[in-house]
Amino acid sequence: MGVMNELIDPPAIATLVGILKETSPGVPWERTAATGAELGELNLRARTDLVARALVADISEASGGDGFTTAARSFRTALQFPEFTGWVLWPVSEAAVSLALDSGVLEDFDDCLALLAELTPRLTGEFAIRRLLARNPDRALAAIQEWTANPDEHVRRLASEGTRPYLPWAVRVPALVQRPEATLPILDALYRDSSEYVRRSVANHLNDLARHAPDAVVATAGRWLGAADKNTAWVVRHGLRTLIKKGHPGALALLGFTPAAVAVNGPRLDQETLTVPGELTFAFEISNSGTEEVKLAVDYLVHYQKANGSQSAKVFKISTLTLAPGERRSLSKRHAFRQMTTRVHHPGLHALELQINGAVHGRAEFLLKTVQAET
Repeated sequence: MGVMNELIDPPAIATLVGILKETSPGVPWERTAATGAELGELNLRARTDLVARALVADISEASGGDGFTTAARSFRTALQFPEFTGWVLWPVSEAAVSLALDSGVLEDFDDCLALLAELTPRLTGEFAIRRLLARNPDRALAAIQEWTANPDEHVRRLASEGTRPYLPWAVRVPALVQRPEATLPILDALYRDSSEYVRRSVANHLNDLARHAPDAVVATAGRWLGAADKNTAWVVRHGLRTLIKKGHPGALALLGFTPAAVAVNGPRLDQETLTVPGELTFAFEISNSGTEEVKLAVDYLVHYQKANGSQSAKVFKISTLTLAPGERRSLSKRHAFRQMTTRVHHPGLHALELQINGAVHGRAEFLLKTVQAET
């Protein structure tokens, strides 16, 4: 994250302060300017919070209790400067939200949403909008729904991305998890959007919903396929990717992966003991033992050893195949085991299984060793 942290650095803050002095000369901006020397080893989120607090303090001190109005006027005027762009606008948008929520005035709430839509072409407002959604989800969603017809693709994407239930880096909004139907009208309006940028967000949003509302996701994807354009199949496939890996029957059926009569030989491992870091290669054969052509989603599961001695499975993609009756296909795959921040490997017995159209076939066990375990 070191490079990411530097997205908000002293030169960026100096540029921001220079612009704000032009747009609101009556605000001293001293606290904001001072943050350039206070960044230290802070990560990007912490830098954002530091600068946002300073912006709020500077504006509140100079505004005489009408902080949001001052901020909105200043930030909107700043849009005339091409340099008013980039990640330093994250604290700008967060400051605007803080001031709008602190005022408690509904007009400020509404105008803050509008301001985020104006700022988002310079830097996405998907993070700042979360607190507005948490405070008043129904009011926010009603305004956001109107963005789905906005001519700017960045604003349309904000409608989908900003309301994702599990948006990375963003605070959780309980209402978005508890009410999966709340954001479906937004997705319905955007799944055939002309912009790939927007469609990808829609697919990721649908995939988020699959974590806690799989049946609603399958029903929605089915509706979309019934009124599809040339891009809908990709949106649905990408939006159903987690359910496909989990072997959800409804999701598999939508994509043509129905229960199939297949014979599977394997998996066969190239080694029974593996030391991290290392790679495991496995091979297997699939035969269509039925009388009809079959479409197959071929995945595999690695059952990882956990620290407490139990196992946890993770699904990985191999391929999609179409086999004629009696056709046989040989496949192989290499899987790497390396210690990562997102996955710590523990020594012990692991296993590998194949998953074909949601059904598990075969099982091969292997012993994983780590350097720490051997010393």
